[in-house]
Amino acid sequence: MTYSTTLTPEEIAAIIGGYHSDPFSILGRHTVDGKSVVRVFEPAAEAVAVIIGRKHTALTRIHPEGLYEGVTSDKPYKLQVTYSDTKIRRADAYAMPSTITDFDRHLLGEGSDMRMYEKLGAHLMTIDGISGTRFAVWAPNAERVSVVGNFNSWDGRRNPMRLHPANGIWELFIPGISEGELYKYEIKTRYKGYTVSKADPVAYAAELRPGQASIVWDIDKHEWQDGDWIANRPHRNSVNGPISIYELHLSSWQRKEDNQFLTYSELAERLIPYIKYMGYTHIELLPIAEHPLDASWGYQVTGYFAPTRRFGTPDDFQKFVDACHQADIGVIVDWVPAHFPKDEFGLNFFDGTHLYEHADPRQGEHPDWGTMIFNYSRAEVRQFLISNAIFWAEKYHIDGLRVDAVASMLYLDFSREEGQWIPNQYGGRENIAAIDFLREFNSRLHAEYPDVLTIAEESTAWGGVTNDPENGGLGFDFKWNMGWMNDTLRYIEEEPIHRSYHHGTLTFSMLYAFSEKFMLPFSHDEVVHGKGSMINKMPGDDWQKFANLRALYGYKYGHPGKKLLFMGQEFAQWDEWTEKHSLDWHLVQEGWPHQKMQNYVRDLNLFYRDNPAFYEVDNSWEGFQWLSVQDSAGSTLAYLRNAYTSRDFVIVATNFTPVPRKGYRIGVPHPGTYLEVLNSDADRYGGSDVVNDGDLHTEHLPWQDHPQSIVVTLPPLATIYIKIKL
Repeated sequence: MTYSTTLTPEEIAAIIGGYHSDPFSILGRHTVDGKSVVRVFEPAAEAVAVIIGRKHTALTRIHPEGLYEGVTSDKPYKLQVTYSDTKIRRADAYAMPSTITDFDRHLLGEGSDMRMYEKLGAHLMTIDGISGTRFAVWAPNAERVSVVGNFNSWDGRRNPMRLHPANGIWELFIPGISEGELYKYEIKTRYKGYTVSKADPVAYAAELRPGQASIVWDIDKHEWQDGDWIANRPHRNSVNGPISIYELHLSSWQRKEDNQFLTYSELAERLIPYIKYMGYTHIELLPIAEHPLDASWGYQVTGYFAPTRRFGTPDDFQKFVDACHQADIGVIVDWVPAHFPKDEFGLNFFDGTHLYEHADPRQGEHPDWGTMIFNYSRAEVRQFLISNAIFWAEKYHIDGLRVDAVASMLYLDFSREEGQWIPNQYGGRENIAAIDFLREFNSRLHAEYPDVLTIAEESTAWGGVTNDPENGGLGFDFKWNMGWMNDTLRYIEEEPIHRSYHHGTLTFSMLYAFSEKFMLPFSHDEVVHGKGSMINKMPGDDWQKFANLRALYGYKYGHPGKKLLFMGQEFAQWDEWTEKHSLDWHLVQEGWPHQKMQNYVRDLNLFYRDNPAFYEVDNSWEGFQWLSVQDSAGSTLAYLRNAYTSRDFVIVATNFTPVPRKGYRIGVPHPGTYLEVLNSDADRYGGSDVVNDGDLHTEHLPWQDHPQSIVVTLPPLATIYIKIKL
């Protein structure tokens, strides 16, 4: 018998050609002339039947490419698909209802759903007793979007999605898709017939490079055990608390003997005890969101919601963070909302239009990094990025986001010459949309998670980075003090004999030290691209190099601002850092002087954490007083750090020359007996052991605006800490 279909040749051609924009109007069950008709497109099938109860109704192949149709009853049904070597019984994706509500679509459309990852992406769910995965993606300008994977031979014709025209969301529930399934979105664009396969922008997991597919994953399985940490996080992340951060790159901190990466589990076993031993309060991870190129260090992200597969699964990363918290270690991650790479499978030209980025290269391309710049004026883009920030705090209990390259976001002419940028509507160079985005990001994240830190890598004199948005600021908790870092390194790289001519370079930081809430970074950026390691920045012979570095670290820990040190700097690695292999841990195993440097940094961390004078009043002059600031000829400095308790203060004195300074008088605020409590020149740290043993008694000799004073010896190339004996 000849079967007669009601489909037009054009409709059939669109389905089998993979360009029908409304597949639900063709496929699945429909009422035609009062009859219940089921249509299925299965190009690889030899036969398709509808199963209702025990009854099998074979569908008719109405096109040789695999389009089937037949009349059935109107009861719930399943499909039996016969292939050359197997039969599969499954539910029909095109008989399933939409699971995104009208309200959801409204919020997504106006860009106000700050948990858009709960709607978009791949979500395991059960509908009417049928388990599978709901896929949803934003691609408003596409002609057709399909889910492709091993389950359909990566054939974009087989699982085209439903479009919600009002907001450009494409959606499809596919029965039987379970955790671990690889997938992408095949997008047929309206741009010159261009068809492309894209990774899911909201995928929870991704393939290990060089694979590019997204992976269906349930990230809600882990049972967190860090309740005590979360409850106490307001104190642990306080601007008035001790924050000493160990910045690290997971791929190159340590590796296995065959140079293979450690897993998240192995990192937890090795890294956590080390951080505890060294006395750090937090770790900061270079970006762990998925990225295709190892050499980018994670700063060119293609999977904003997926922890990199290099070290394990999303579950493994959750366990890693949980273990850190149970060991009282905070976890900060680098976050990259400034730009994204041009890889074809990523966000660039996503639906055949410049969806996430600006179309004009004067606004949309970063000249330094060969990447694309987000279009912050678009509500859906802001929604994507702010949701991502909330996601890391919510799903992975991350304690802070260090926002990369903020300066590049703030200025339209960043790294551009005249004629290469477009002024704002007022004719200025400020990127108003980016400024508004940063304020909204900080406001919304802090509204949800007030104790999650946001830290800006901002290298200019932009005012109010850490002021509240309501007061015209950007709303960050901390700003990296790049001025202090650059000036301090410029000074310390001078030969000691020349430092007297550069004394102001060292003291200049206190002119603006309390204009923002600062963090003092010696980060990865200071030890790459030919800049040399920290120890090799130091002048002099090997002994002087180590002494200089110890003096520098002692000065840094005493200076106002939270602390950050990049891995390898704590034991003075000689070689410049590279992502290609592990740190040179053999230097520590070989002992002096690297092991002694490591012990010194450990003691600095422990002293810092135990002495509120170094952190309680970090952001005002009440916590700092110069004692000796004008001794340029001797290249010495002395200052006092105060806590809330009047007698809980620490005196810091530094000698940046190799000449011991005997009879060095320091004014002190209270009479009594003082003790030297830490000395970078001590023998146990590899120094010459010029120390101030025993009690230091005050003399009734006014000095440096104090009614009494003490006399000490400043060791060569050293920093000492002094406290009153209580």
